[in-house]
Amino acid sequence: MSVAVFWFRRDLRLHDNAGLYHALKSGYPVLPLFIFDTNILDDLTDRSDPRVGFIHQSLQKIRETLLEQGSDMLVLRGNPEDVWKDVLARFEVKKVFTNRDYEPYAVSRDRAVSDMLQRRNIPFHTTKDHVIFECDEVLKSDGTPYTVFTPYKRRWLEKLNSRISSQSDENGETQPVPYFLKSYPTEIYTANLIRKDSLTTGQLAMTGNFPSLEALGFAPSEIVIPSAVVARSVVKNYDKTRDFPSLDATSKLGIHFRFGTISIREKSRNALVLNETFLSELVWRDFYSQILANFPDVASRSFRPEYDRISWRNDPAEIEKWKAGKTGYPIVDAGMRQLSKTGYMHNRVRMITASFLTKHLLADWRIGEAWFAEKLLDFDLASNNGGWQWAAGCGTDAAPYFRIFNPTEQTKKFDSEYKYVRKWVPEFGTPAYPSPVVDHAMARQRCLETYKAGLDKGKA
Repeated sequence: MSVAVFWFRRDLRLHDNAGLYHALKSGYPVLPLFIFDTNILDDLTDRSDPRVGFIHQSLQKIRETLLEQGSDMLVLRGNPEDVWKDVLARFEVKKVFTNRDYEPYAVSRDRAVSDMLQRRNIPFHTTKDHVIFECDEVLKSDGTPYTVFTPYKRRWLEKLNSRISSQSDENGETQPVPYFLKSYPTEIYTANLIRKDSLTTGQLAMTGNFPSLEALGFAPSEIVIPSAVVARSVVKNYDKTRDFPSLDATSKLGIHFRFGTISIREKSRNALVLNETFLSELVWRDFYSQILANFPDVASRSFRPEYDRISWRNDPAEIEKWKAGKTGYPIVDAGMRQLSKTGYMHNRVRMITASFLTKHLLADWRIGEAWFAEKLLDFDLASNNGGWQWAAGCGTDAAPYFRIFNPTEQTKKFDSEYKYVRKWVPEFGTPAYPSPVVDHAMARQRCLETYKAGLDKGKA
């Protein structure tokens, strides 16, 4: 039997899924596929990494829905090219569909798989799904990418509002909606999913072999994944409450955006109506995604190359204190402990902790970026890299190197009653709490001198 394959990656949902929609309209029964990529899994140091458990659980939910509809999916483990060879040996694949990923590894992986399919005359169709606008859709008048957020956002909004279409709402009434935020009605075409009773014995064995978390080499995590359901009031009041870490006033949807268990189009439609500041955060996602896609070297180098001349101190003992939340600066320590305990850190505190590492301790921003990549539930290479380079002063839209957050002043402004600090640092104010690892005034002056010396090297 001839089939089309839809390859799930960072789009773990059946509704409003662009690539799946196109696969279901291909004219072939659609076989869903997910590959636990060993190139990624083998690099994870925590064998109870909650993100792996979240992916596994999300796939279980998808498969349960498919089985209820008389269908099934492949969930396999291995190197993607090897897995694809096995799939092609068992199924008569006519077309492959997937949603685009813009990270350097994903680009090279997809190129290799595409080349392999092309040698077999199998088309590889990719679709935009996890951003609103891709790297070549919002450009300056001269056709070059934006590297400053504010003009990018202005052009982003202009493009969004340049095409207004219509779409039926949940009550069946037709409403105007930006064309780029329209849903893909996959539910209309679910009859085009492959039927389980049409599979051969060998194919059935392959689909039924859903690997357990333990078989993947991982164990369940104690970290609780935030809900994908957010109170309307959180979004509506986002601009007024988002900077105060003691309040439960952020959506915590990052992990759901990262792995595509929710639709970016749906959430953008809601934000467009409810809160411009929340919408801006979604525009930032697109901005950093297009930076990574257009300037892939940022994954390992400073966007502003002159900043790679800075002489970082990289003191191991100080870096360990930062990771453990024992710097003697309470808001920094609260953030780092929240991260280790929950896989989440409030965004305002992310900026404070990143500034502290790079400017107070003069540690290379890549060290902090790697730690966040290991710990954050919502780790996304583009956004994590962009945020760390911003904090270090070496990225796009970066804070000037002479702008150095004062943790004490930040605490007075955003946690004046120490509610956030006391939640995560219970020994604060007692003899058990450590003295500051560094004096703020001294560290600030040292940072200014070190950055200036590094940047002046290129002028000599």
